Amino acid sequence: MNSVADVWQNVLDRMGSDLSQTTITTWFDELEPVEIQGNVLILHCGNSFKRGYIESLFMKNIKEALLDLFSTDFQVEILDDEAMAKRSDAARPASRFSTDNFTFENFVVGPSNKLAYAASMNVAHMPAANYNPLLIYGDSGLGKTHLIHAIANVIRTKYPNMRTAYTKGDDMANELIDAIQEGRQATAGVREKYRKADVLLVDDVQFIAGKKQTQEEFFHTFNTLYESGRQIVLTSDRPPHEITMLEDRLRTRFEWGLLVDVEPPDYETRMAILRSKAASLGIPMPDTVSSYIAENVTANVRQLEGTLNKVQAYKDLLQNDPDKATVKRAMKDIFKTVTEYIPAPEAILDYVGKYYDVDPEIIRGQQRSRAATAARQVAMYLIRSMTNLSQDEIGALFGGRDHTTVIYSLRQIDTKMKKDPAFAETVKEIKTNISSSR
Repeated sequence: MNSVADVWQNVLDRMGSDLSQTTITTWFDELEPVEIQGNVLILHCGNSFKRGYIESLFMKNIKEALLDLFSTDFQVEILDDEAMAKRSDAARPASRFSTDNFTFENFVVGPSNKLAYAASMNVAHMPAANYNPLLIYGDSGLGKTHLIHAIANVIRTKYPNMRTAYTKGDDMANELIDAIQEGRQATAGVREKYRKADVLLVDDVQFIAGKKQTQEEFFHTFNTLYESGRQIVLTSDRPPHEITMLEDRLRTRFEWGLLVDVEPPDYETRMAILRSKAASLGIPMPDTVSSYIAENVTANVRQLEGTLNKVQAYKDLLQNDPDKATVKRAMKDIFKTVTEYIPAPEAILDYVGKYYDVDPEIIRGQQRSRAATAARQVAMYLIRSMTNLSQDEIGALFGGRDHTTVIYSLRQIDTKMKKDPAFAETVKEIKTNISSSR
Protein backbone atom coordinates (compact mmCIF):
# COMPACT_ATOMS: atom_id res chain seq x y z
CA MET A 1 0.00 0.00 0.00
CA ASN A 2 2.40 2.69 -1.23
CA SER A 3 0.51 5.11 -3.51
CA VAL A 4 -2.17 7.52 -2.42
CA ALA A 5 -4.53 5.68 -4.78
CA ASP A 6 -3.91 2.45 -2.83
CA VAL A 7 -4.51 4.31 0.44
CA TRP A 8 -7.79 5.75 -0.83
CA GLN A 9 -9.02 2.37 -2.05
CA ASN A 10 -8.30 0.89 1.37
CA VAL A 11 -10.19 3.79 2.98
CA LEU A 12 -13.21 3.06 0.76
CA ASP A 13 -13.01 -0.65 1.58
CA ARG A 14 -12.96 0.03 5.32
CA MET A 15 -15.85 2.49 5.09
CA GLY A 16 -17.84 -0.29 3.45
CA SER A 17 -18.31 -1.89 6.87
CA ASP A 18 -20.31 1.16 8.04
CA LEU A 19 -21.75 2.57 4.81
CA SER A 20 -23.70 0.79 2.10
CA GLN A 21 -22.15 0.28 -1.32
CA THR A 22 -24.90 2.47 -2.77
CA THR A 23 -23.93 5.32 -0.44
CA ILE A 24 -20.25 5.00 -1.34
CA THR A 25 -20.98 4.82 -5.07
CA THR A 26 -23.39 7.76 -4.95
CA TRP A 27 -21.36 10.21 -2.89
CA PHE A 28 -17.73 9.22 -3.41
CA ASP A 29 -17.70 8.53 -7.16
CA GLU A 30 -16.36 12.03 -7.97
CA LEU A 31 -13.86 12.13 -5.11
CA GLU A 32 -10.27 11.64 -6.29
CA PRO A 33 -7.11 11.10 -4.19
CA VAL A 34 -4.44 13.71 -4.83
CA GLU A 35 -1.63 13.49 -2.31
CA ILE A 36 -0.62 12.67 1.24
CA GLN A 37 1.48 15.32 2.97
CA GLY A 38 2.59 14.15 6.40
CA ASN A 39 -0.66 13.44 8.24
CA VAL A 40 -2.93 15.20 5.74
CA LEU A 41 -4.84 13.38 3.00
CA ILE A 42 -5.69 15.70 0.12
CA LEU A 43 -8.68 14.86 -2.09
CA HIS A 44 -10.36 16.59 -5.03
CA CYS A 45 -14.06 16.91 -5.79
CA GLY A 46 -15.30 19.19 -8.56
CA ASN A 47 -18.95 18.74 -7.56
CA SER A 48 -19.54 21.44 -4.93
CA PHE A 49 -22.77 19.86 -3.67
CA LYS A 50 -21.17 16.47 -3.10
CA ARG A 51 -18.07 18.07 -1.59
CA GLY A 52 -20.15 19.91 0.99
CA TYR A 53 -22.24 16.84 1.75
CA ILE A 54 -19.15 14.69 2.28
CA GLU A 55 -17.52 17.30 4.53
CA SER A 56 -20.63 17.56 6.72
CA LEU A 57 -21.67 13.90 6.92
CA PHE A 58 -18.83 11.54 6.00
CA MET A 59 -15.61 13.22 7.17
CA LYS A 60 -15.72 11.20 10.40
CA ASN A 61 -15.89 7.93 8.42
CA ILE A 62 -12.89 8.89 6.30
CA LYS A 63 -10.78 9.84 9.33
CA GLU A 64 -11.72 6.68 11.23
CA ALA A 65 -10.70 4.56 8.24
CA LEU A 66 -7.34 6.35 8.05
CA LEU A 67 -6.81 5.84 11.81
CA ASP A 68 -7.57 2.15 11.35
CA LEU A 69 -5.07 1.92 8.49
CA PHE A 70 -2.13 3.80 9.98
CA SER A 71 -2.77 3.93 13.75
CA THR A 72 -2.37 7.69 13.73
CA ASP A 73 -4.75 10.63 13.28
CA PHE A 74 -5.10 12.25 9.88
CA GLN A 75 -6.59 15.52 8.68
CA VAL A 76 -8.49 15.52 5.38
CA GLU A 77 -8.71 18.37 2.85
CA ILE A 78 -11.12 18.29 -0.10
CA LEU A 79 -10.13 20.71 -2.86
CA ASP A 80 -12.47 22.24 -5.42
CA ASP A 81 -11.50 22.83 -9.06
CA GLU A 82 -10.12 26.29 -8.37
CA ALA A 83 -7.87 25.07 -5.56
CA MET A 84 -6.67 22.19 -7.73
CA ALA A 85 -5.80 24.59 -10.54
CA LYS A 86 -3.56 26.57 -8.20
CA ARG A 87 -1.50 23.56 -7.27
CA SER A 88 1.80 23.67 -9.10
CA ASP A 89 2.03 19.89 -9.01
CA ALA A 90 -1.58 19.13 -9.95
CA ALA A 91 -0.50 17.16 -13.01
CA ARG A 92 1.85 14.85 -11.13
CA PRO A 93 0.90 11.23 -10.44
CA ALA A 94 -0.25 10.38 -6.94
CA SER A 95 2.67 10.64 -4.50
CA ARG A 96 3.93 7.93 -2.23
CA PHE A 97 2.63 7.83 1.32
CA SER A 98 5.11 9.47 3.67
CA THR A 99 5.86 8.13 7.11
CA ASP A 100 8.43 10.80 7.95
CA ASN A 101 6.42 11.73 11.03
CA PHE A 102 7.29 8.36 12.60
CA THR A 103 10.75 9.04 14.02
CA PHE A 104 12.76 8.00 17.04
CA GLU A 105 12.98 11.66 18.03
CA ASN A 106 9.23 12.02 18.57
CA PHE A 107 8.77 8.58 20.16
CA VAL A 108 8.26 9.06 23.90
CA VAL A 109 10.33 6.48 25.80
CA GLY A 110 9.36 5.04 29.17
CA PRO A 111 9.84 1.85 31.18
CA SER A 112 7.07 0.11 29.22
CA ASN A 113 8.79 0.49 25.84
CA LYS A 114 12.44 1.21 26.66
CA LEU A 115 13.77 -2.17 25.51
CA ALA A 116 11.76 -2.12 22.28
CA TYR A 117 13.02 1.40 21.57
CA ALA A 118 16.66 0.47 22.24
CA ALA A 119 16.46 -2.67 20.10
CA SER A 120 14.81 -0.74 17.27
CA MET A 121 17.52 1.93 17.40
CA ASN A 122 20.21 -0.76 17.26
CA VAL A 123 18.64 -2.45 14.24
CA ALA A 124 18.10 0.87 12.47
CA HIS A 125 21.74 1.91 12.80
CA MET A 126 23.28 -1.56 12.32
CA PRO A 127 20.90 -3.71 10.23
CA ALA A 128 21.38 -7.47 10.62
CA ALA A 129 24.35 -6.98 12.96
CA ASN A 130 22.83 -8.09 16.26
CA TYR A 131 19.11 -8.81 16.37
CA ASN A 132 17.71 -10.70 13.42
CA PRO A 133 14.83 -11.08 13.28
CA LEU A 134 13.54 -8.38 15.62
CA LEU A 135 9.93 -8.99 16.67
CA ILE A 136 8.09 -6.28 18.61
CA TYR A 137 4.80 -7.39 20.15
CA GLY A 138 2.08 -5.81 22.24
CA ASP A 139 -1.53 -4.63 22.15
CA SER A 140 -2.85 -2.18 19.60
CA GLY A 141 -2.03 1.51 20.01
CA LEU A 142 1.23 1.15 21.95
CA GLY A 143 3.71 2.32 19.30
CA LYS A 144 4.74 -0.79 17.35
CA THR A 145 3.94 0.77 13.97
CA HIS A 146 5.74 3.97 15.01
CA LEU A 147 8.90 2.00 15.80
CA ILE A 148 8.90 -0.10 12.63
CA HIS A 149 8.54 3.02 10.47
CA ALA A 150 11.21 4.82 12.51
CA ILE A 151 13.58 1.95 11.72
CA ALA A 152 12.78 2.26 8.02
CA ASN A 153 13.29 6.04 8.05
CA VAL A 154 16.75 5.78 9.66
CA ILE A 155 17.87 3.04 7.26
CA ARG A 156 16.69 5.00 4.21
CA THR A 157 18.66 8.02 5.42
CA LYS A 158 21.81 6.29 6.67
CA TYR A 159 21.95 3.52 4.07
CA PRO A 160 20.34 5.00 0.92
CA ASN A 161 21.49 2.09 -1.24
CA MET A 162 19.67 -0.47 0.89
CA ARG A 163 16.35 -1.69 -0.46
CA THR A 164 13.60 -1.64 2.18
CA ALA A 165 10.25 -3.38 1.78
CA TYR A 166 7.38 -2.62 4.16
CA THR A 167 4.03 -4.39 4.25
CA LYS A 168 1.32 -5.54 6.65
CA GLY A 169 0.47 -9.16 7.22
CA ASP A 170 -3.01 -8.93 5.72
CA ASP A 171 -1.77 -6.85 2.77
CA MET A 172 0.89 -9.46 2.02
CA ALA A 173 -1.75 -12.20 2.02
CA ASN A 174 -4.08 -10.21 -0.24
CA GLU A 175 -1.23 -9.29 -2.57
CA LEU A 176 -0.26 -12.92 -2.94
CA ILE A 177 -3.88 -13.99 -3.57
CA ASP A 178 -4.22 -11.38 -6.32
CA ALA A 179 -0.90 -12.43 -7.84
CA ILE A 180 -1.88 -16.11 -7.90
CA GLN A 181 -5.10 -15.20 -9.69
CA GLU A 182 -3.16 -13.18 -12.27
CA GLY A 183 -0.73 -15.99 -13.00
CA ARG A 184 2.80 -17.24 -12.50
CA GLN A 185 4.52 -14.06 -13.65
CA ALA A 186 2.66 -11.90 -11.11
CA THR A 187 3.43 -14.38 -8.32
CA ALA A 188 7.11 -14.31 -9.26
CA GLY A 189 6.99 -10.50 -9.14
CA VAL A 190 5.64 -10.47 -5.58
CA ARG A 191 8.20 -13.04 -4.52
CA GLU A 192 11.05 -11.05 -6.07
CA LYS A 193 9.95 -7.80 -4.42
CA TYR A 194 10.31 -9.21 -0.92
CA ARG A 195 13.24 -11.58 -1.45
CA LYS A 196 15.43 -8.91 -3.00
CA ALA A 197 14.94 -6.52 -0.09
CA ASP A 198 17.88 -5.73 2.16
CA VAL A 199 15.45 -4.96 4.98
CA LEU A 200 11.99 -6.52 5.23
CA LEU A 201 9.51 -4.95 7.64
CA VAL A 202 6.19 -6.71 8.24
CA ASP A 203 3.62 -5.01 10.48
CA ASP A 204 0.91 -7.15 12.14
CA VAL A 205 2.50 -10.39 11.00
CA GLN A 206 -0.10 -12.36 13.01
CA PHE A 207 -2.52 -11.91 10.11
CA ILE A 208 -0.66 -14.43 7.95
CA ALA A 209 -1.56 -17.18 10.45
CA GLY A 210 -4.04 -19.67 9.03
CA LYS A 211 -3.26 -18.67 5.43
CA LYS A 212 -1.43 -21.69 4.07
CA GLN A 213 -0.02 -20.28 0.83
CA THR A 214 1.03 -17.01 2.44
CA GLN A 215 2.84 -18.86 5.22
CA GLU A 216 4.54 -21.08 2.63
CA GLU A 217 5.80 -18.06 0.68
CA PHE A 218 6.83 -16.19 3.82
CA PHE A 219 8.73 -19.22 5.11
CA HIS A 220 10.92 -19.30 2.00
CA THR A 221 11.25 -15.50 1.94
CA PHE A 222 12.35 -15.52 5.58
CA ASN A 223 14.95 -18.23 4.88
CA THR A 224 16.30 -16.40 1.83
CA LEU A 225 16.76 -13.13 3.69
CA TYR A 226 18.03 -14.63 6.93
CA GLU A 227 20.59 -16.91 5.28
CA SER A 228 21.95 -14.03 3.19
CA GLY A 229 22.35 -11.81 6.27
CA ARG A 230 19.57 -9.34 5.61
CA GLN A 231 17.44 -7.72 8.32
CA ILE A 232 13.89 -8.81 9.15
CA VAL A 233 11.66 -6.72 11.46
CA LEU A 234 8.21 -7.92 12.52
CA THR A 235 5.44 -6.62 14.75
CA SER A 236 2.59 -8.61 16.24
CA ASP A 237 -0.18 -8.18 18.78
CA ARG A 238 1.13 -11.19 20.73
CA PRO A 239 4.29 -13.34 21.09
CA PRO A 240 4.77 -16.10 18.49
CA HIS A 241 3.78 -18.97 20.79
CA GLU A 242 0.36 -17.34 21.28
CA ILE A 243 -0.39 -16.88 17.57
CA THR A 244 -2.83 -19.70 16.86
CA MET A 245 -2.73 -21.35 13.42
CA LEU A 246 0.85 -20.12 12.86
CA GLU A 247 2.99 -22.94 11.48
CA ASP A 248 5.60 -24.28 13.90
CA ARG A 249 8.42 -23.72 11.42
CA LEU A 250 7.56 -20.01 11.27
CA ARG A 251 7.01 -19.78 15.02
CA THR A 252 10.50 -21.10 15.73
CA ARG A 253 12.05 -18.74 13.18
CA PHE A 254 10.31 -15.74 14.68
CA GLU A 255 11.92 -16.71 17.99
CA TRP A 256 15.44 -17.02 16.56
CA GLY A 257 16.28 -13.36 17.11
CA LEU A 258 15.07 -10.92 19.74
CA LEU A 259 11.50 -10.70 21.06
CA VAL A 260 10.64 -7.42 22.79
CA ASP A 261 7.28 -6.31 24.11
CA VAL A 262 5.64 -2.94 24.51
CA GLU A 263 3.18 -2.52 27.37
CA PRO A 264 0.68 0.20 28.25
CA PRO A 265 2.61 3.32 29.35
CA ASP A 266 2.89 4.13 33.04
CA TYR A 267 1.66 7.42 34.50
CA GLU A 268 4.92 9.30 33.99
CA THR A 269 5.18 8.19 30.36
CA ARG A 270 1.55 9.12 29.73
CA MET A 271 2.26 12.59 31.11
CA ALA A 272 5.30 12.92 28.84
CA ILE A 273 3.28 11.82 25.81
CA LEU A 274 0.54 14.32 26.61
CA ARG A 275 2.98 17.19 27.00
CA SER A 276 4.77 16.33 23.78
CA LYS A 277 1.55 15.95 21.78
CA ALA A 278 -0.04 19.07 23.31
CA ALA A 279 3.05 21.10 22.41
CA SER A 280 2.99 19.87 18.81
CA LEU A 281 -0.70 20.79 18.52
CA GLY A 282 -0.24 24.15 20.19
CA ILE A 283 -2.67 23.35 23.02
CA PRO A 284 -1.96 25.10 26.35
CA MET A 285 -2.37 22.19 28.73
CA PRO A 286 -2.14 22.90 32.49
CA ASP A 287 -0.51 20.12 34.51
CA THR A 288 -3.73 19.60 36.45
CA VAL A 289 -5.57 18.82 33.22
CA SER A 290 -2.75 16.64 31.86
CA SER A 291 -2.66 14.77 35.15
CA TYR A 292 -6.41 14.16 35.00
CA ILE A 293 -6.12 12.67 31.50
CA ALA A 294 -3.07 10.57 32.43
CA GLU A 295 -4.84 9.16 35.47
CA ASN A 296 -7.97 8.18 33.54
CA VAL A 297 -6.79 7.23 30.04
CA THR A 298 -4.51 4.29 30.66
CA ALA A 299 -5.03 1.74 27.88
CA ASN A 300 -2.81 2.98 25.07
CA VAL A 301 -1.21 5.93 23.30
CA ARG A 302 -3.94 6.10 20.67
CA GLN A 303 -6.57 6.92 23.29
CA LEU A 304 -4.33 9.63 24.74
CA GLU A 305 -3.91 11.18 21.31
CA GLY A 306 -7.60 10.80 20.57
CA THR A 307 -8.47 12.67 23.78
CA LEU A 308 -6.10 15.50 22.89
CA ASN A 309 -7.45 15.76 19.35
CA LYS A 310 -10.97 16.02 20.73
CA VAL A 311 -9.83 18.67 23.24
CA GLN A 312 -8.26 20.62 20.39
CA ALA A 313 -11.52 20.46 18.42
CA TYR A 314 -13.44 21.86 21.39
CA LYS A 315 -10.82 24.59 21.80
CA ASP A 316 -11.00 25.60 18.14
CA LEU A 317 -14.79 25.50 17.98
CA LEU A 318 -15.63 26.99 21.37
CA GLN A 319 -12.58 29.27 21.70
CA ASN A 320 -11.95 28.03 25.24
CA ASP A 321 -8.71 26.82 26.75
CA PRO A 322 -8.98 23.21 27.96
CA ASP A 323 -10.18 22.58 31.48
CA LYS A 324 -11.37 19.47 33.32
CA ALA A 325 -14.94 19.88 32.07
CA THR A 326 -13.73 19.93 28.45
CA VAL A 327 -11.51 16.92 29.04
CA LYS A 328 -14.31 14.96 30.70
CA ARG A 329 -16.54 15.60 27.72
CA ALA A 330 -13.83 14.54 25.26
CA MET A 331 -13.10 11.36 27.21
CA LYS A 332 -16.78 10.51 27.48
CA ASP A 333 -17.23 10.73 23.72
CA ILE A 334 -14.17 8.58 23.03
CA PHE A 335 -15.05 5.83 25.48
CA LYS A 336 -18.67 5.93 24.36
CA THR A 337 -17.52 5.18 20.82
CA VAL A 338 -15.45 2.27 22.02
CA THR A 339 -17.96 0.67 24.35
CA GLU A 340 -21.11 1.09 22.25
CA TYR A 341 -19.85 -0.94 19.29
CA ILE A 342 -21.94 -4.08 18.89
CA PRO A 343 -21.27 -6.20 15.79
CA ALA A 344 -24.19 -7.50 13.77
CA PRO A 345 -24.81 -11.26 14.16
CA GLU A 346 -24.34 -11.58 10.40
CA ALA A 347 -20.86 -10.02 10.67
CA ILE A 348 -19.92 -12.57 13.34
CA LEU A 349 -21.27 -15.42 11.22
CA ASP A 350 -19.38 -14.20 8.15
CA TYR A 351 -16.08 -13.95 10.02
CA VAL A 352 -16.46 -17.33 11.75
CA GLY A 353 -17.37 -18.83 8.38
CA LYS A 354 -14.19 -17.46 6.79
CA TYR A 355 -12.09 -18.56 9.76
CA TYR A 356 -13.35 -22.16 9.67
CA ASP A 357 -13.88 -22.21 5.89
CA VAL A 358 -17.55 -23.06 6.32
CA ASP A 359 -20.36 -21.24 4.50
CA PRO A 360 -22.46 -19.12 6.92
CA GLU A 361 -25.63 -20.79 5.65
CA ILE A 362 -24.20 -24.17 6.60
CA ILE A 363 -23.38 -22.80 10.06
CA ARG A 364 -26.99 -21.67 10.42
CA GLY A 365 -28.35 -24.95 9.09
CA GLN A 366 -28.63 -28.54 10.26
CA GLN A 367 -25.42 -30.09 8.86
CA ARG A 368 -23.62 -32.04 11.60
CA SER A 369 -20.11 -32.37 10.17
CA ARG A 370 -17.30 -31.72 12.62
CA ALA A 371 -16.33 -28.44 10.96
CA ALA A 372 -19.91 -27.16 10.79
CA THR A 373 -20.62 -28.09 14.41
CA ALA A 374 -17.42 -26.44 15.66
CA ALA A 375 -18.08 -23.25 13.71
CA ARG A 376 -21.74 -23.21 14.83
CA GLN A 377 -20.90 -23.49 18.52
CA VAL A 378 -18.22 -20.79 18.32
CA ALA A 379 -20.59 -18.50 16.41
CA MET A 380 -23.33 -18.99 19.02
CA TYR A 381 -20.85 -18.29 21.81
CA LEU A 382 -19.58 -15.09 20.19
CA ILE A 383 -23.04 -13.81 19.29
CA ARG A 384 -24.14 -14.38 22.88
CA SER A 385 -21.06 -12.61 24.32
CA MET A 386 -20.79 -9.77 21.79
CA THR A 387 -24.44 -8.83 21.10
CA ASN A 388 -27.67 -8.24 23.01
CA LEU A 389 -29.47 -11.23 21.53
CA SER A 390 -31.20 -13.58 23.96
CA GLN A 391 -30.76 -17.34 23.83
CA ASP A 392 -34.17 -17.70 22.14
CA GLU A 393 -33.23 -15.10 19.53
CA ILE A 394 -29.92 -16.86 18.86
CA GLY A 395 -31.76 -20.15 18.44
CA ALA A 396 -34.11 -18.54 15.91
CA LEU A 397 -31.10 -17.20 14.02
CA PHE A 398 -29.72 -20.75 13.75
CA GLY A 399 -32.60 -22.42 11.97
CA GLY A 400 -35.17 -22.23 14.73
CA ARG A 401 -33.24 -24.15 17.38
CA ASP A 402 -34.60 -23.89 20.92
CA HIS A 403 -32.77 -22.17 23.76
CA THR A 404 -31.64 -25.45 25.35
CA THR A 405 -29.55 -26.20 22.26
CA VAL A 406 -27.98 -22.77 22.50
CA ILE A 407 -27.24 -23.28 26.20
CA TYR A 408 -25.58 -26.61 25.43
CA SER A 409 -23.35 -25.00 22.77
CA LEU A 410 -22.38 -22.18 25.11
CA ARG A 411 -21.41 -24.63 27.84
CA GLN A 412 -19.42 -26.75 25.39
CA ILE A 413 -17.35 -23.76 24.30
CA ASP A 414 -16.90 -22.48 27.85
CA THR A 415 -15.72 -25.90 29.08
CA LYS A 416 -13.33 -26.37 26.16
CA MET A 417 -11.85 -22.91 26.66
CA LYS A 418 -11.09 -23.71 30.29
CA LYS A 419 -9.43 -27.02 29.42
CA ASP A 420 -7.64 -26.01 26.21
CA PRO A 421 -5.61 -22.74 26.34
CA ALA A 422 -4.88 -22.90 22.60
CA PHE A 423 -8.59 -23.10 21.80
CA ALA A 424 -9.30 -20.25 24.23
CA GLU A 425 -6.71 -18.16 22.39
CA THR A 426 -8.40 -19.01 19.07
CA VAL A 427 -11.76 -17.76 20.33
CA LYS A 428 -10.09 -14.64 21.73
CA GLU A 429 -8.37 -14.01 18.40
CA ILE A 430 -11.64 -14.32 16.46
CA LYS A 431 -13.40 -11.99 18.89
CA THR A 432 -10.59 -9.42 18.69
CA ASN A 433 -10.54 -9.47 14.91
CA ILE A 434 -14.31 -9.04 14.70
CA SER A 435 -14.14 -6.07 17.07
CA SER A 436 -11.26 -4.47 15.15
CA SER A 437 -12.98 -4.88 11.76
CA ARG A 438 -15.64 -2.22 12.48
